[in-house]
Amino acid sequence: MKVLVTGAGGMVGSHMVELLYNRGDEVIGIWHKNKKNIEQITLPIKFVQCDLRYAQGIDELIMDFLPDQIYHLAAQSYPTVSWVSPTETIDVNINSTINIYEAIKKARKYVKPDYDPMVVVACSSAEYGETLNQMEGKGEVYVKETAQLQPLHPYGVSKVGQDLISFQYFMNDHIRCIRARIFNSTGTRKVNDVTSDFTKRAIEAEKSGVWELKVGNLDTQRAIMDQRDLVKGLMLLADNGNAGEVYNISSEYVYRISDIVIMIEEQIGHKLEIRVDEKLIRPTDEKIIVGDITKIKNDTGWKQDIPMKQTIADMLEYWRKL
Repeated sequence: MKVLVTGAGGMVGSHMVELLYNRGDEVIGIWHKNKKNIEQITLPIKFVQCDLRYAQGIDELIMDFLPDQIYHLAAQSYPTVSWVSPTETIDVNINSTINIYEAIKKARKYVKPDYDPMVVVACSSAEYGETLNQMEGKGEVYVKETAQLQPLHPYGVSKVGQDLISFQYFMNDHIRCIRARIFNSTGTRKVNDVTSDFTKRAIEAEKSGVWELKVGNLDTQRAIMDQRDLVKGLMLLADNGNAGEVYNISSEYVYRISDIVIMIEEQIGHKLEIRVDEKLIRPTDEKIIVGDITKIKNDTGWKQDIPMKQTIADMLEYWRKL
């Protein structure tokens, strides 16, 4: 199978191209700004630098390669950055998605009329936003795909746009796609999320002997899954998901952020002195984020295999080796 992965320089994308290559697929990975993760890959995978906001590059790639599957993972993926750069966030996340679908339409027009790839789009739980807080007030926790979309930051808004533009292309242009609303995931090569920040700072403390950990809000709750489970879920959706549908991919297990600190302390064998940094606290934030995954389980057989303690152990070891 021929597979194109955008955002191959990110945590999920860099691991996904390795797994696809080892499965025997012909893979092209697209990266733009960050090449650090790609440099850690030793497999002979083809990587192409391409800014997806500009149509020409992705037009040529798709018309030349005609991938059977496209995993669209490229994004400005940080809510905190979206407060500072809302215009760029909207541009990257929505316009890049449009350009991929338009490239498929051009491939049908100029190269292969019956071209029919499956596009898996990495959408986000951030689309639910305030709905998650309202559910908590009603004593409900696990949000379903049918819940109202009420994003709380520009990143969440951009992901709603990406989600709905995909549905539009499915309905009007009959381009098969899966909209995967991804909840918190982490793992090796991840940066700028709570688990990667905490594990990295813990190893810095281990090396320096200054046992201090800067934190934001430790009371928020997150369902965090290992990136290996996420990649498996995305691949199962490409193979077995129903085109045009939206699917939550979430851990079933909810952790208070303070629980992450405790697990790290257990792994490194040392207590950490907690320092609250106001800069790490968001102006608005969902108190608890966890998705109902009945749909993806029923349609693909996906399940979460890797426990959080294993994920943290792997991440600590990753930082030790860098």
